[in-house]
Amino acid sequence: EQATCFLVLICVMGIVGVNTATPAEFNVIISTTKGNLTVNVQRKWAPLGVDRFYELVEDGYYNQNAFFRVIQSPSPFVAQWGISGDPEINNKWVNATIDNDPVLISNVRGTLTFAAEENNGQACCRTTQLFVNYGDNSFLDSQGFAPFANVTAGMEYADKFYSGYGESPNQDLIYSEGNSYLKENFPNLDYIISAYVVK
Repeated sequence: EQATCFLVLICVMGIVGVNTATPAEFNVIISTTKGNLTVNVQRKWAPLGVDRFYELVEDGYYNQNAFFRVIQSPSPFVAQWGISGDPEINNKWVNATIDNDPVLISNVRGTLTFAAEENNGQACCRTTQLFVNYGDNSFLDSQGFAPFANVTAGMEYADKFYSGYGESPNQDLIYSEGNSYLKENFPNLDYIISAYVVK
């Protein structure tokens, strides 16, 4: 009977315990066509977002992603990415939403945050898309956009991502046609070459 209780306790702990696969803190190198960004990730800032980010990086999802939405005008805003260049990979993730995290740190310059749809003025339905904040975008905090990491080196390269297309790339077409759509219609975009966890 004692052995049975012990096994049940182990099972319960496995269900409700903390995620042991994602480190509490880790660094990611994002190698881009402009240069390398070093990103420090803190799970305590946004556990659900960090778990998803870690999974995607380890899976190679962000390799060859385009920075398809880069807004520098009228004032520096964000650079956004997170749609795979391979439509088959997009099909796997497009509906794999995660719940919101509480906003514990502010959307200031250099922080990474999941992009999201908005429902009644609040962020919802996060999947794979991210943005890096170019400036003080703390107005996003009250909308539920929860930063989970910050760029500790290489932000000067992020500042150079091509921004001439603004909001023109069609996200639906990126999902369905991948990088072939972007390369044909928006040839100057910058890309992630690879993203990997520093071991």
